[in-house]
Amino acid sequence: MLHLFTVNFAVLTTMLFATITIQDIYARSSPNIIIFFTDDQGYADVGCYGAEGYETPNFDELAASGIKFTDFYVPATVCTPSRAGLLTGRYPKRSQLHEAVLFPYSEEGLKPEEYTMAEMLKSSGYSTYCIGKWHLGHQEEFMPNNQGFDEFYGVPYSNDMDNYYYKRNNFQSPPLPFYRNTKLIENGPDQRYLTKRYTEETIKQIKNRGNQPFFIYLAHNMPHKPLYASPDFEGKSGKGIYADVIMELDWSMGEIIKTLKEEGIYENTIIIFTSDNGPQVGSAQPLRGKKAQTWEGGQRVPGIISWPSVIPADIESEQFVSTLDLYPTLAHIAGAKIPEGLKMDGIDISKYLYAPEKENLPDRPFYYYARNGKVEGIRLGKWKLHIEKSIGWNQEENGTFKVSLYNLDEDVSEERNVADKYPNIVKKLSDMINEFEEGFS
Repeated sequence: MLHLFTVNFAVLTTMLFATITIQDIYARSSPNIIIFFTDDQGYADVGCYGAEGYETPNFDELAASGIKFTDFYVPATVCTPSRAGLLTGRYPKRSQLHEAVLFPYSEEGLKPEEYTMAEMLKSSGYSTYCIGKWHLGHQEEFMPNNQGFDEFYGVPYSNDMDNYYYKRNNFQSPPLPFYRNTKLIENGPDQRYLTKRYTEETIKQIKNRGNQPFFIYLAHNMPHKPLYASPDFEGKSGKGIYADVIMELDWSMGEIIKTLKEEGIYENTIIIFTSDNGPQVGSAQPLRGKKAQTWEGGQRVPGIISWPSVIPADIESEQFVSTLDLYPTLAHIAGAKIPEGLKMDGIDISKYLYAPEKENLPDRPFYYYARNGKVEGIRLGKWKLHIEKSIGWNQEENGTFKVSLYNLDEDVSEERNVADKYPNIVKKLSDMINEFEEGFS
């Protein structure tokens, strides 16, 4: 009788552990998190997305180690609102940062009442670091150390605002401020070394991480104009300064991954790579449009998520995902609670990340907000509807903008308006826009 019990217990134990995968073990161990966020890097400014004339081996290797998304979006066409959306999981309109960007003369910023991704992860035991460009308000109450970040090393806004004179309101901005936490450590830093300095700081924090899991939000200034590369990379591509800059950003990713491997924590680190919006200088091919425009090229960006111990390797996904989804997804993975009543616009995609070949994400609407703060379009599944256009449309040449519907599965370049063929879809999507907008009133 005892022998039978022993055998059955052994069988039961074997069956139990057979159902617990290595993914389960790592998923319960608070993975480190790095968001590698570039500035104005276009959809086709990465080798595995079609870059021509230069190589990005480290970005490509990252894609091969995880999931490369072909339909990855940001909720805005320019810097400030895109960053607000990423760090809150909410459309920028909810934080009143959906119009244009913040300037050195701006008095507002991301309200301290907003519950940021850093605060959420901090509540779950994470050390939190913001390295690079902030651009969510330079007044002290809006700065990273008051938004859930333990450490800040970087600049408060875009590199083109360095010592810039704004004629429209007769404002002379100061030399670009460089901070460590709340202390101003430099004015007008040599921008050739920004990418290098941010990379070195990231490596330093990884090596000095302590016993807590860490969240590093690495927001590079490049490749936002004006373009700068360090002497090690200037002229290296043979294709001009833009390609040099991208190659240095790729080097940055490579150095960080190398450090993670040396420290023995690469397998249990989530690395998310994307850009804040479409390109000003680079390429979004085959997409139409660029930065500041609600055509696909303004808001569809490269997006790669890697977690070697959990996420399957070498997956190319056509599922719709946006940076709004990162907040609820990381909250679930980190075991953090999102405050009750806090409206999230993104969804938890963790189950999909664990099994991308078995799971599918639901069709859900995505709203395209223009630089002027107005909603100009919506995507649902394969359909994208434009109801108006403020930028990227030549009114003098083309007349009044007509409501336009595109089938992105067949026409990713948005060249063939099929609104006349599908009036019911036009009405359905138009009604969804109106209903969504009414929710803000």
